[in-house]
Amino acid sequence: MKHVIVITGASSGFGALTARALAAAGHTVYAGMRETTGRNAPQAAEARRYAAEQGVDLRPVELDVVSDASVQAATAGIIRECGRLDVVIHNAGHMSFGPAEAFTPEQFAQLYDINVLSTQRVNRAALPQLRKQGRGLVVWVSSSSARGGTPPYLSPYFAAKAAMDSLAVSYAAELSRWGIETSIIVPGAFTRGTHHFAHAGAPADAPRAAEYDQGPYTGLAEQSLKGLSSLEPANADVAEVARAIVRVVDMPFGTRPFRVHIDPSGDGCEVVNGMADRVRAELFRRIGLEDLLKPHKR
Repeated sequence: MKHVIVITGASSGFGALTARALAAAGHTVYAGMRETTGRNAPQAAEARRYAAEQGVDLRPVELDVVSDASVQAATAGIIRECGRLDVVIHNAGHMSFGPAEAFTPEQFAQLYDINVLSTQRVNRAALPQLRKQGRGLVVWVSSSSARGGTPPYLSPYFAAKAAMDSLAVSYAAELSRWGIETSIIVPGAFTRGTHHFAHAGAPADAPRAAEYDQGPYTGLAEQSLKGLSSLEPANADVAEVARAIVRVVDMPFGTRPFRVHIDPSGDGCEVVNGMADRVRAELFRRIGLEDLLKPHKR
């Protein structure tokens, strides 16, 4: 079945790969990105070029996830053009790297805004349409860092991703009676194939960061990144995240998995999530809310 899909943060990385893969699978895909006539104009043009060359329906759309007005305008435009919206993919995010103490509270808040509050903006814009339809799918691109082995110097990002994952779990139960499914995609620490680490934010308090780098934690940053890279198999393919999302979207209603892990490095997140999700399901059974574990047909 052909779906109308919007994906946030689709100018590069997982988002760009997923937007193209979904369009190639026959869906109408709105690739959300900010500054489509400015900084990301080349990325928007590349998406249009791909659509024309491949004969697929891929449409770049101005969508800045930290702006209520931008999110509302983009969502309304999609619904106006297509008459519906079937799938929302929360992919936008940003990484930071450095000692936690050296990041200002404002930097933590900004990262939380991009990685967490952005999903709330998009949900508030899109969910009324999905609820009206009585059918839909929300896909959350989480991270193994939410519950897996977490190396140091990535704390603002890890905290934000853990919050987003927790929000996804809560939303899942609150949407199932509306006929809306939830799937949480959990990529591992891909150190190649995206620009996540290269474009990571740095601490604003440089003198305090230097105290770590020149003190007992000298060399830790390099050791941490080198260690992460060494765990990643040579054949690890970042495009597998996009393929996993396509598989989930293409599944029949009611059969989609709650979580899908794509973690070539095996940092342990799948084990911890498996236990946490079982505990959640058991609690729902004990309090008489087992029906919330599966989407209802409406």
